[in-house]
Amino acid sequence: MSEYIDFKTLDASAKAEFAKLEGKNFSPKERMSIPQQIMPTGEPNIRARQMTEVALGYTKEQAIVEANRCVQCKNQPCVSGCPVNVPIPQFIAEVAKGEFKKAIDIIKTTNLLPAICGRVCPQEKQCQEQCTVGKVFKDSEKAVSIGRLERFVADFERDNNLQTVPQVATPTNKKVAIIGSGPAGLTVAADVRRAGHNVTVFEAFHKAGGVMVYGIPEFRLPKSIVENEIKMLKKMGVEFRTNFLVGRTGTLFQLLKEHGYDAAFIGTGAGLPKFMNIEGENLIGVFSANEYLTRANLMKAYDTEKARTPLYKANHVVVVGGGNVAMDAARMGYRLGAEVVDVVYRRTREEMPARREEIAHAEEEGVNFRFLENPVKINGDENGRVKSVTVLSYKLGEPDESGRRSPIPIEGSEHDIDCDAVIVALGNGSNPLMVKTTPGLSADNKGHIAVNENGMTSIEGVWAGGDIVLGAATVILAMGEGRKAALSINEYLAKK
Repeated sequence: MSEYIDFKTLDASAKAEFAKLEGKNFSPKERMSIPQQIMPTGEPNIRARQMTEVALGYTKEQAIVEANRCVQCKNQPCVSGCPVNVPIPQFIAEVAKGEFKKAIDIIKTTNLLPAICGRVCPQEKQCQEQCTVGKVFKDSEKAVSIGRLERFVADFERDNNLQTVPQVATPTNKKVAIIGSGPAGLTVAADVRRAGHNVTVFEAFHKAGGVMVYGIPEFRLPKSIVENEIKMLKKMGVEFRTNFLVGRTGTLFQLLKEHGYDAAFIGTGAGLPKFMNIEGENLIGVFSANEYLTRANLMKAYDTEKARTPLYKANHVVVVGGGNVAMDAARMGYRLGAEVVDVVYRRTREEMPARREEIAHAEEEGVNFRFLENPVKINGDENGRVKSVTVLSYKLGEPDESGRRSPIPIEGSEHDIDCDAVIVALGNGSNPLMVKTTPGLSADNKGHIAVNENGMTSIEGVWAGGDIVLGAATVILAMGEGRKAALSINEYLAKK
């Protein structure tokens, strides 16, 4: 478990290191000796009951010190690890010099959502996994903190009112429909609009932002940041139509044929929750993590005086799963008033797919981890409400296809955990609505829309990307798919 360090201590340490940088020209070996800067966070006991952002962001001194850890490799391996190929060494070099506006301008040549990516992308499995510094220390989390630096310069630009509207090409009078306003859809909207096409984003919910608004909690990604990015797209001329469920409000073919759209991109994500299919899952007090987080994030259930969605009061919450969504749900449990939150996971900490940082933050806030256990039954009281969950104990066997050791049930090890709410966080599948209402749209047996190497579907003029193609993935991977599709859309429309 990581040990919490207060802001004052981290700030003093950074200033001391910053003072050592002045006038120095470091060798790569000397850069390796510069201590990695720890991200300041709120005090755990206080923040666990608040919706405000947990990670506070680097100070100016921390950012410059951390940027000076970069050895500026000529082959730039970190760039190949980034799904949108941000020019990482170049932007970090500007941070190291204190040229923060130049740094963010470099990032925005390939990524228009840096404040979001800097907060929620799993850099340790992408750009930082390829970082030379991390490889020297044999730990991607000891690499140069690329994501934290990206967040810093994005916040610096916004906080100092330095944002500029990206340039848009001469109007082409071509129309593109974007279905879904998550990271893939917004990326396509930006790149297609920059090419001069008219862009309309259709969103089923009453707010744009997709999973960034309904799925990721305020304490990890403030909604004001997502709103800021959407405002920038609106300034570019992108139109948003909310409360429009394509497949019900209108079909894809109606958009293309009746409303005159020349091309369309499907970025509807993976929003169909998976359950365990065990007895008791229909009891009152059992939620999918999707519903639980949507009520809290999008509909603000925690604001009991103003929220239009009811808050389900629970004192002891059990969350099933080991990914980032499970960590979000567990931490949300405390913010919605729970006294005890348990995470039940059938493997051990080493096999958990959640980011190490998210696991550490959950532990700091008091979340209990019950490893090598898995529910087999949810038990209810006489009113049909959850009163406990029966779990089975496991041991680990040989690695499976994912490379993780397989959980093997221990016969006769059933035991109960008293609780009054169960949150199932086992991932999401693809919503079948688009495929069901669009004849000729090909998908695999899991509902993932089939696309070619450029993101085009089986229907000419229609592209798809993000989780609806990849399955539940990450924000930056969805953006990478969006950039690829946008390039293909722009090429297609140039010939039309």
